[in-house]
Amino acid sequence: MRSITQLFFIIPLLIGVFVSNAAAQNPLIGDQFTADPSARVFEGKVYVYPSHDLDCGTGWFCMKDYHVFSSKNLVDWTDHGVIVSQEDVAWVDTTANAMWAPDAIERNGTYYFYFPAIADSATGYEGRRIGVATSNTPHGPFTPQPEPIKKVHGIDPNIFIDDDGQAYLYWSGQEVYVAKLKENMLELASEPKTLENLPDEGHKEGPYMIERNGTYYLTYPHVEHETERLEYATSDNPMGPFTVQGIIMEAFPDCWTNHHSIIEYEDQWYLFYHHNDYSPDFDKNRSIRADSLFFNADGSIPKVDPTLRGVGLTDAGSKIQIDRYSNISDSGTSIAFSDTSNTFKGWKTIFEKSNGWIQYNAVNFGKNNGNSVVVRAKSASPGTLEIHLDNPESPPIAEIGAPETSSWQTFKAPVSGVQAGVHNLIVSSNDDADIEVDWVRFE
Repeated sequence: MRSITQLFFIIPLLIGVFVSNAAAQNPLIGDQFTADPSARVFEGKVYVYPSHDLDCGTGWFCMKDYHVFSSKNLVDWTDHGVIVSQEDVAWVDTTANAMWAPDAIERNGTYYFYFPAIADSATGYEGRRIGVATSNTPHGPFTPQPEPIKKVHGIDPNIFIDDDGQAYLYWSGQEVYVAKLKENMLELASEPKTLENLPDEGHKEGPYMIERNGTYYLTYPHVEHETERLEYATSDNPMGPFTVQGIIMEAFPDCWTNHHSIIEYEDQWYLFYHHNDYSPDFDKNRSIRADSLFFNADGSIPKVDPTLRGVGLTDAGSKIQIDRYSNISDSGTSIAFSDTSNTFKGWKTIFEKSNGWIQYNAVNFGKNNGNSVVVRAKSASPGTLEIHLDNPESPPIAEIGAPETSSWQTFKAPVSGVQAGVHNLIVSSNDDADIEVDWVRFE
């Protein structure tokens, strides 16, 4: 464990960040590959419209359809199933498998879903085009329009409706483009315009526009070196000109792409993005994440550090995946896939040395502080784990003995001294036994 002096500096900071802003586990979706998340707030919920990565054995991106997911607490996500498939769209080349990054918006009770695809030349359209599908609910089903938007050639559509009611379509190709939309949200009301003053060098794509306090923030992925980082530029007009301001999130060295959206939900801003968590050896199979985003007093955006902990309070009665940690000891503790043959089974925490520990922030005990803790674990030799709340140097609320076992088993122990409310959870090892932990749950 770290010294008491070190902990006095670490713990207040973590409590302030995660408890006050609600602190879900990344990645958000654990049973399929998802990427390019477009998050929107509809009907008091967060809906995320990602692209859907598949491994088709081609060594390249393979995306055939779209799902939509919704959540009220940013922790528990409902999969509403396929809302649009390339087989449903008359003009799409279904051999291209190129249903890339989408977006969605609501206007006058109709939900509009915008998606890019490669057109089948036999239909009279060619190249990369953007289509629209409509629904009377945010979760579909959506009905595609019979043809793509005229005069728009490119990918990564993003829709922004300003306070005056004017809608704008942003998209990318070799550059980033914008045009006004007609009231019907299906046709351009102005000629496409190339947005100037963005970085000249390197690939740019995935535009996403937000407005805050009269400032328009154009955010976009940009490859300056080898992989994409997220950047932003600002203007006093949604059509520019824009001034480049800085970096929102640094590039991942092991994932070529990043693609994002930004929303405000219940008085907190969030950045949705992706990484190849479940597919570390193939970065064309990605998974969506979310972390809190903040603004400085001058309106600038400080960099968002990607976390495994993500956002949202975790209920103490749920299976707490401590491998999605907020902090971890310098040695004695590590993270690995639970099953390398099926990475969707998630990760495990491995305690290898005495005083190795892991911290998982913002567990909500509510008004019921519970009377026992259950741990799913296995151990190469007999050992003991301790459970602490808030301060790793505080007296343990439980000690759990893990006998030698080669298979996963659950072990229960009584708890004492738990105060109701939100606490940070710390699990530590008392000895050098090799103990693997899947999850922790309070009863």
